Amino acid sequence: MKKKISLLGATGSIGLQTIDIIESNPESFELVSFSAGLNIDKVREIASLFQPKTISVMRYDDAERLKAEFPSIQFVHGNEGLVEVAAHTGADILVNAVSGSVGLKPTLEAIRSGITIAIANKETLVAAGDIVIEAARKYDVPLLPVDSEHSALFQSLNGENPKHISRLILTASGGSFRDLTRDQLADVTVEEALAHPNWSMGNKLTIDSATMMNKGLEVIEAHHLFGVPYEQIDVLLHRESIIHSMVEFEDTSVMAQLGSPDMRVPIQYAMTYPDRMTMQNGKTLRLEEIGKLHFEKLDLTRFKALGLAYAAGKEGGTMPAAMNAANEVAVSLFMEGKISFLEIDNIVERVMESHKTISKPNLEMIMEIDSHTRKIVYDMLD
Repeated sequence: MKKKISLLGATGSIGLQTIDIIESNPESFELVSFSAGLNIDKVREIASLFQPKTISVMRYDDAERLKAEFPSIQFVHGNEGLVEVAAHTGADILVNAVSGSVGLKPTLEAIRSGITIAIANKETLVAAGDIVIEAARKYDVPLLPVDSEHSALFQSLNGENPKHISRLILTASGGSFRDLTRDQLADVTVEEALAHPNWSMGNKLTIDSATMMNKGLEVIEAHHLFGVPYEQIDVLLHRESIIHSMVEFEDTSVMAQLGSPDMRVPIQYAMTYPDRMTMQNGKTLRLEEIGKLHFEKLDLTRFKALGLAYAAGKEGGTMPAAMNAANEVAVSLFMEGKISFLEIDNIVERVMESHKTISKPNLEMIMEIDSHTRKIVYDMLD
């Protein structure tokens, strides 16, 4: 039977690769709903190709215009539209590929509707991991990781008893500036930051990779997904991006998942789990052609954002939500040319130093912290 897919963030990097998988496997998947932001030309293209039942866009005017063009499709908009797409009646899987904490409420609504979550939206688990995990358990809904690192951990743990985990080892390419000292980062440009050496990703994710905040968010995400303490989660610099992550067990055995850098692999695995199927136009890994794999310990002074994320995760409560909101705004300001690259980390650090943590927040508290923190960051520029 075809799996019915709802997709948040269809016009982003992960979203478009999800679309590619659905288009390449029409006998296996059906796109029943999706959301997008402002790329209306791409929305038209996807709508024409799949004729889904519901589409959400950011702006009301765009939704009204598209209604006239596609009268058989329901068009909604804004945050309410995201929720409607996520909890679409009849959907089997929600692929959450939207960027930012805006993905939190739609994810929780999909969980309450009993829809399996394929999660590529780190910020949802970073800002409210305890709440999301508790909801998934309450409604018996699987959370299937889409990030390559978490998919690697998930696959390495298949058939294993998680009680025997000694540590999780996340690998990191190091991003655009992995060979530069911190002093050399002072004048880097947006264009340089967006030139990732290995992966094709969206702009926000690529900037986060350059600061290594992306890896910090993944550490927090791994803590929630696998229930492993932060003291047992390590990060290694691995330039080739061939080993996507590893699990070490208490008997010193290490399980790893390897593959060519292709985000379609973890996306497709989440969509087909517990089965696998042929990857259309996939690149087979040839280790004999690669020859060597390299690993280095990460310096948390050099990669300051990673250290900040570890600290936020260990603090818990509302601290990760505040850190994440500060980072989202700081990255946007950098891409707009309003702050320098190094100021991204500095803004996050200043927010964390001034934040008064609430230890066991509910969803409303987290959303309030998110909104308040964004205002604080913008006020820093005045």
